[in-house]
Amino acid sequence: MIGYLCRRLAAWAALVFVATNLTYFLATWFLDPRSNYALRRPPLPESVVDASLETYNLNDKTPLLERWWNWLTGIVLHWDWGSTPVGESVNSEIGFRLVSSVHLLAAATVLSTIVGIALGVYTALRQYKVSDRVWQFISIATINLPVPVVGLGIVLAAISLNQTVGHTVVYVSGASSIGIEGFVPTLFDRVQHLILPTITLVIVQYAGLHLLQRSLVLDTVNADYVRTARAKGLTRGVAVRRHALRTAIIPVAVGVAFAIPAVFTGAVLTETIFGWEGMGRYFVTSINTNDVHGVVAVAAFGALATAVGAILADLAVVYLDPRVRVN
Repeated sequence: MIGYLCRRLAAWAALVFVATNLTYFLATWFLDPRSNYALRRPPLPESVVDASLETYNLNDKTPLLERWWNWLTGIVLHWDWGSTPVGESVNSEIGFRLVSSVHLLAAATVLSTIVGIALGVYTALRQYKVSDRVWQFISIATINLPVPVVGLGIVLAAISLNQTVGHTVVYVSGASSIGIEGFVPTLFDRVQHLILPTITLVIVQYAGLHLLQRSLVLDTVNADYVRTARAKGLTRGVAVRRHALRTAIIPVAVGVAFAIPAVFTGAVLTETIFGWEGMGRYFVTSINTNDVHGVVAVAAFGALATAVGAILADLAVVYLDPRVRVN
């Protein structure tokens, strides 16, 4: 098992390295940091612009391979992912937004997975009954709702709740308040900010997992090993949860593992609605501001998250399916 993991880690490390460097060349090809200075009034002398871009290793007059080598050695030797076109540290920008994204998306992913799987099993055991049809209708309706509609609806409901109660129960914007001190007050404040975007992401994500898990459970509920378990005296629900679910949950576990990078870098709309400075929003901002180093850093994080997701998926399959063996 350890040898298998080492081989997988080595393979994914190589892929992450190649993908990150390829992204650097593509970003350098399509983005133009020099254009950030074009609209300055009064216009800056070209020598000043060249000097600024040279300082940040973004001068297009410097050979591309030289810029790439300076960028790569900075990462390898100092873990320095470079600077933005205005001189801000990409490390600082990514570090701040990574923490915000983890706070937001980890809770949403866990909750949506639990809700989706639980509803999938619940409705499969009640196939064609009223509860099954009602939850299917809700999930189908939810999966077709755009994120802005869900987010804005939750914002309006939260504003109404705050007005009805007479004080702020939940915050509709930002990740934290200014001037909060102490562990418990800070934790409570973060939770108040976290509730609404988390609810939005759970509503958006759970439906697909619910419908997929329901279908997979129905495919295995009449399998021979499930009927054997029931013949030994187990109830239908217990037999399904102990035996059918172990097989049926494998595709869902793999899907959730591979969805981790998409969740982190793709929650742009949710982050925008709730004023949450996360990785997805930073990726869009980096493109809009011709921030080559920022774009590459986000892409590298996405590649690393994909590698982690793939390894977690492999481990989930090995754990859930006893037929799979690794050497």
